[in-house]
Amino acid sequence: MKILLIDNFHYRRGGAEVVYLNTGNILQLHGHEVVYFSQKWPNNISCDQSKFFPSGIDVKTARGCKRIKCIINYFYNFDAARKLKKIILKEKPDIAHIHLFWGGLSASILNVLKKNNIPVVHTVHDYRMVCPAYAFKNGKSEICEKCHLWHYFNCIRGKCSKNNLLMSILMTLEMYFRNLFFNPTKYISSFIFVSNFSKNKHIEHDKRFASTRNVVLYNFSNSDIINFAKSGISSSNYNYYLFYGRLSYEKGIETLIEAFSIHQDKNLKIVGTGPLESLLKEKCKKLQLKNIDFVGYKTGSELYSLVCNAKFVCVPSECYENNPMTIIESYTLGTPVIGAAIGGITEIILNDKTGYTFIAGDIDSLAKTIDIADKMKQDSYYCMKANAKQFAEENFNINNYYNALIKLYEEII
Repeated sequence: MKILLIDNFHYRRGGAEVVYLNTGNILQLHGHEVVYFSQKWPNNISCDQSKFFPSGIDVKTARGCKRIKCIINYFYNFDAARKLKKIILKEKPDIAHIHLFWGGLSASILNVLKKNNIPVVHTVHDYRMVCPAYAFKNGKSEICEKCHLWHYFNCIRGKCSKNNLLMSILMTLEMYFRNLFFNPTKYISSFIFVSNFSKNKHIEHDKRFASTRNVVLYNFSNSDIINFAKSGISSSNYNYYLFYGRLSYEKGIETLIEAFSIHQDKNLKIVGTGPLESLLKEKCKKLQLKNIDFVGYKTGSELYSLVCNAKFVCVPSECYENNPMTIIESYTLGTPVIGAAIGGITEIILNDKTGYTFIAGDIDSLAKTIDIADKMKQDSYYCMKANAKQFAEENFNINNYYNALIKLYEEII
């Protein structure tokens, strides 16, 4: 089978891209031919199809005429449509599997896929089809669901795109444009929701998702991390806590830093980059926090080693997370997780068994949870590590994921 995999970014930018790239790897391992389609970015992983990629667009940083072009592409990326048509004519894929594409490759690719009779599967990583700002957060960083049933204008009222009025207007207009002309439930053959929470939230906000083919399929651990876990490489000291991921507002990292300012006898390592990086470093410097270490962007065995040797991985998200790869990877490596009780996180953290949950955005609740975790008896802690690993084997199994995905592909084709 020849599968066309699509995402706005062809590098490990976030959880969606990890799943996109991991899916390509597992399909190739089982003898399928994988064709990639994305945008051109400096960090992209090399692939044979990169010559077909349209230029990446960033409305926030573009200026002058370039910005006008970016805004047009944000709604309907003509270049992406042309390039996708070329790659389809050359490769003739059996099916397309889309990950992130709104606001980048845009709805233009749906039109091309439909005209060429390519069936489409879409893995739903965020809430962009029911929330203009994709995360159910307003400009004040509060949970917001006011755009329920096409009331998208509330995104402008709440300045939901990180308190930026112009971007909020742009996202709102794109949402109306898309739903009027490129209703995803008419162009996409099946939706893959990565948590029950996500599926239910989409149906709650738009009843069309209830009558469209959909499945719930948790993300999975890739073969590299599974092999690393089998190697048994671990220091057994477990003398630090770990956050890894994109350093952005919705990830709750400021709350995490505040909690560790209360526990200055406990060490926190922060892995990753993002828009909040400078602000967070300045905050730690101002508070004179010597127990927090920013170690930058890490990947592969270097990242896995950091996760393996952490006492707990912290997922302090303050948005409706779906099925965080951070938790999946941590469990696979036998590292329990302290996570915010929000969104799909509560489906995969079993309190006192595979980790602990706390009240999202609540510094005191997180600080108390860290204290409980730190005072665990050794036997209980090792039992929790074993439970985390077992949960991963039962729920994030790579073979089970592959079998379910191929079955879906075959049914649609």
